Amino acid sequence: MDIIQTDYSMLNNSSLQSRINDPLNCNYVQINRYAFSGGQDSIELHRKYGADLEVDIPFKYLGFFLDDDAELERIREEYGSGRMLTGEVKKRLTEVLTDLVERHRRARALVTDEMVDAFMAVRPLPNMFN
Repeated sequence: MDIIQTDYSMLNNSSLQSRINDPLNCNYVQINRYAFSGGQDSIELHRKYGADLEVDIPFKYLGFFLDDDAELERIREEYGSGRMLTGEVKKRLTEVLTDLVERHRRARALVTDEMVDAFMAVRPLPNMFN
């Protein structure tokens, strides 16, 4: 029985690869420009009504990537009540994601071709059904 070998070198050209290699300041521009917020149309309305956290994408991302639950709860209260503005939430998300991407870049730089080959090597599965 022939084993199909996959060429994983094509992953080097993927859009994910290019996104990981983007300059870190691009994260801020992209989040600030494109991330849909639940903030109001004006600062006055936002201060009065607060943000709609159910539709706010930067806040939802913070829920996934921010490790500090107390800080997330503080942001929920401040932003939801209108005391914190959309730009502040987007800035915090940018800081969190920049740190995440930087840690990933450092870890990725330590990976060797030998490590990739060992990870991708064909090996038998354990016999789980006996």
